[in-house]
Amino acid sequence: MNEKEIAELRRRYRKDKSNISRICGCFVNEKKEIIAEFDHSLGLMPEEEAEQVLSVMKKTLSGTMGRNLWEIEFSTAQVMESEEHRLLTQLRSTELKDTEAVRSLYEKIISSLETEGNFVILLAHDRYDVPSFSADGEKRESSETFSYVNCCVCPVKSGRPMLSYYVPGNCFRSVCADTALSAPELGFTFPAFEDGGANLYKATYYTKDLTDSHETVVDALFGAILPMPAAIQKETFDGILEQAMEEDCSLRVVRSVHAQARGMLEAQKEEKEAEPLLLTKETAGDMLRYCGVPEERVAAFEERYEEAFGKDGEIHPKNVAASGQMQIKTPEVTVKVSEGCGDVLETRVIDGVRYILIRADGEVTVNGVNVHID
Repeated sequence: MNEKEIAELRRRYRKDKSNISRICGCFVNEKKEIIAEFDHSLGLMPEEEAEQVLSVMKKTLSGTMGRNLWEIEFSTAQVMESEEHRLLTQLRSTELKDTEAVRSLYEKIISSLETEGNFVILLAHDRYDVPSFSADGEKRESSETFSYVNCCVCPVKSGRPMLSYYVPGNCFRSVCADTALSAPELGFTFPAFEDGGANLYKATYYTKDLTDSHETVVDALFGAILPMPAAIQKETFDGILEQAMEEDCSLRVVRSVHAQARGMLEAQKEEKEAEPLLLTKETAGDMLRYCGVPEERVAAFEERYEEAFGKDGEIHPKNVAASGQMQIKTPEVTVKVSEGCGDVLETRVIDGVRYILIRADGEVTVNGVNVHID
């Protein structure tokens, strides 16, 4: 799914817009034992609680493809005969009414999830009557129905006691929520929503933690292997750049690479491209050439890139560019510069001593006090 299609599904997670009639799931304790199963009608739930449940499940469609969201593609052999695809298809076709299939999914998640503490598994089925439009933009009667399953796994934490004023008794008393449902740690949507319909060869997987994709769960549910997590991609890319550039790894080069990656993101936003612009070995190499890096350094970088990410490896520009600000650290000082303002910094050697110089054109404050620079 691209960003436009993800947003289209996200907008459905309101009680008055979705066709989700029921929410089922189970509560799992820290010993990985199911201590409660539930199957609630969404229509019979109080309005506020129903909206909150849908809001939690909607979070599995948040973030960016290649960072929090990953496309999982099944091979033809998997679609035809694999246990993983057969189970997902059964859940979808029966609209979660096959209790054995639902329990099988619970068991797969519970046995493969490496976590501590209690958690809840939530499951919902939705039928989306996909609208179509005429050439002049007039909305037509729906001709396609997208049937899909959404699943998420949410940690559960014990509520903290809070002081409350009890009006009927005219007194203070301590109150405590029994358990609090946290935002989903992981989840998935099957099948993927593409071109206004279902792509049974794909699923969309969500992970909250950019450093941990829960590979064991992905293997158990989909028989697939994800690319390295987004935070690890950034760490790996930074290491490749540093090792390949050696003494040519200057502030100017790093600043330029990050600026070009941010430029890719801005261009996508301005052109309203739904498909993400991904960074490949070739585009990353061209970034270095643009900086005037010697060709032998570029070749060394591309070789290391291929070793780490694969010959056709692609990474999202957000996994390269600094988010919001550039940060420069020494053992004693940390300097943070707003995005797009990196040119106020430069490095220089004066009398054999290395310096980071900051151009100070405007007002300068130290601990909130205006200071003058003579």
